[in-house]
Amino acid sequence: MTVAIQRTPLNASHREFSAKMVDFAGWDMPIHYGSQLKEHEVVRADAGMFDVSHMVVLDITGSDAESWLRHLLANDVARLKEANKALYSAMLNEQGGVIDDLITYRTAWGFRMVVNAGTREKDLAWMQQQSEGRDVVLTVRDELAMIAVQGPNAIAKALSVLPPDWADAVTALKPFSALPFGDWFVARTGYTGEDGLEVMLPAADAPAFFKRLAEAGVAPCGLGARDTLRLEAGMNLYGHDMDETVSPLQAGMGWTVAWAPEERDFIGRKALEAEKAQGIAMKQVGLVLEGKGVLREGMKVETEAGDGVITSGTFSPTLKFSVAIARVPAATADAAQVDIRGQLVDARVVKLPFVRNGKRVFE
Repeated sequence: MTVAIQRTPLNASHREFSAKMVDFAGWDMPIHYGSQLKEHEVVRADAGMFDVSHMVVLDITGSDAESWLRHLLANDVARLKEANKALYSAMLNEQGGVIDDLITYRTAWGFRMVVNAGTREKDLAWMQQQSEGRDVVLTVRDELAMIAVQGPNAIAKALSVLPPDWADAVTALKPFSALPFGDWFVARTGYTGEDGLEVMLPAADAPAFFKRLAEAGVAPCGLGARDTLRLEAGMNLYGHDMDETVSPLQAGMGWTVAWAPEERDFIGRKALEAEKAQGIAMKQVGLVLEGKGVLREGMKVETEAGDGVITSGTFSPTLKFSVAIARVPAATADAAQVDIRGQLVDARVVKLPFVRNGKRVFE
């Protein structure tokens, strides 16, 4: 049976702006609007916007919502001491593998979660299963669209088209915070290594808002630039840099695991504790290829400590050479070789990220 491809509320808007559309996780999405490179550069230098309406917005309510989330997630929502704060977390299976990575906001009505489009059915089924017997209500907000505005001028340009009486509150919004404005929800989390806003809004309002942003000088950007930007920022992509067979400790996500308090028994905790006790075998690093060639996902990485693999790789438009995220033996030092079409090429091992706020980060 052929499954119909899904379209976001901005599908017609993308076509108006001459987007090249592709099938992405069952969604008809823009890969670029003429030049992936220019879209990448405009986010680093000015402001660009991305349609992320395909991602799943989920509201969580009920008297057991907080205790359930403290069991479900490796990070601890009890850290969110007040409404409108957010945290990034992995949702793990019992073996400590990553079912998905996601963002959770504490809200006035409970919690709001944003999960990946490609893992939608798996995530929702898992959450429903884990909520059985608890007073937890999961409400998928498919009537909402989401537009991410990213870049050094993103907030200023977004403010120019948002209601003037929102300006002070949005300007004061701190990173990993959000504010509701009626049916709209404005967050400041980001994934490009630049500042910006994610605006969740009624689907019916999305095309007009997209058009106003474009008229204010915010460039429409596609999935291609989104991937090179997040890779330069050293940010994982689910299904590439981690999945159900990889623990957060091996995927550069150890900082998202809240070990305290010790009595919090989150799913996967015992497996992670056993992995720590045994010694974590692999770690995530950045690779830099300052010579010719392009690092690609799946390429073998050879080090003195053993072999690893590139999980994401690309040519960096900002740095003008190739970079990659790799999983390598934990004892790996600062040198590696990558098998590029049968030839071993020297690469530097560096700490992620590669780029932050438009500037090179590593030494």
